[in-house]
Amino acid sequence: MVMPKTMYAKSGDLHVAYQVFGHGQLDLVMIPGFVSHVEYVWEEPRAARFLERLASFARVIMFDKQGTGLSDRASAVPTLEQRMDDVRAVMDAVGSRRAALFGISEGGPMALLFAATYPERISGLIIYGGFARIVRDDDERDRFKNFIASMERHWGGPWGIQHWAPSQVGDVAFRRWWAAFLRMAASPGAAGATLRMTMEIDVRHVLPAIRTPTLIMHAAQDRLLPVGHARHLAAHIPGALLVEVPGEDHLVFLDQSDQVLGEMQAFLTGVRPADDPDRVLATVLFCDIVGATERAVQLGDRGWRDLLARYYASLRKALNHYRGREIDTAGDGLLAAFDGPARAVQCAFGWVSAVRELGLSVRVGLHTGECERIDDKLSGVAVHIGARVAALARPDEVLVTRTVKDLVAGSAITFKDRGMHRLKGVSDPWRLYAVVSA
Repeated sequence: MVMPKTMYAKSGDLHVAYQVFGHGQLDLVMIPGFVSHVEYVWEEPRAARFLERLASFARVIMFDKQGTGLSDRASAVPTLEQRMDDVRAVMDAVGSRRAALFGISEGGPMALLFAATYPERISGLIIYGGFARIVRDDDERDRFKNFIASMERHWGGPWGIQHWAPSQVGDVAFRRWWAAFLRMAASPGAAGATLRMTMEIDVRHVLPAIRTPTLIMHAAQDRLLPVGHARHLAAHIPGALLVEVPGEDHLVFLDQSDQVLGEMQAFLTGVRPADDPDRVLATVLFCDIVGATERAVQLGDRGWRDLLARYYASLRKALNHYRGREIDTAGDGLLAAFDGPARAVQCAFGWVSAVRELGLSVRVGLHTGECERIDDKLSGVAVHIGARVAALARPDEVLVTRTVKDLVAGSAITFKDRGMHRLKGVSDPWRLYAVVSA
């Protein structure tokens, strides 16, 4: 999905940046957490996938609050009332007379207030990771003040990732995206002012007045906001449905996203999505050239281009013979997929020898697992593991996970145990094997 165009609506004297995407029969307005950026959020693949799934059953209206992201900077932190004006301005700009509200984290209190104040404009209310009052006593207030002070000192890096996304603490790419997202979304002073205002919010008295159908969702082990906040909301909003999803991430688009999306779709449309047909079992193959940079310098641009052309021609011939499918290429690296692990191993082992005739050396990694299929691409944990295995392979070596070895039991393929290895970004260690013969 191509990133939607960013447009602006006038709310009072300020301009609010928003995007509209999707063609569902209902409108869904996303109320973001404490900071946001309607464009840079699309740079994180899991966030983009989450938004694309929302767009499959709703027309999604997403915006940056005043003072954050691409919206105008305000002279002071906007109040809940001013934030409600932002929502109305954006809804009016896109011609939405009635919509469901999706309040995320710090956006929850405003969504709750809006639903109680303008019930005629709200068809449904969904709160994820939200709260009515974030601090409940002096001790919590002091801890929250220290939290804000730490944020202002460390803003610019991947601050708070251990609270918002503990599952991603070791993921370098995600840490880089998170740090940039925060910098683009707000300055440290603006972020601190927003959180100090959040500390004063208390909409507990509003909850009994909400008559809109309401779904409350929260990660059961949320590191940032305990699930007790969600239980309080559900206990005091008439008829509210509470769903506690497994996990500890506060960000909605991470590991728990499939369940969250399923619950949202069922709540809003009455139709629960069937099991995702775009998940397939595949053996993924990663390979790259050893010493590619040095060889490119030695040959020069034209010589290197010619060699790469022969390299890829050789590879594609092997893929065709063993019913492999080329998924992606980047520089001298390649990702391919097979519907059978034995064919994948045979292809890789034979191709390593063929490449030597070109004067090249490659390292290859293989893993079999469930992958997510998006158009002609594959993604998911299995792909991530395959890439990590390839990075550990020695020159001219085909390295596989135990999953691959076990699935080809009974074949003529033989392996050498390479022991247990920690794969970067993967929690559990994996036993790896080098292919000896195929």
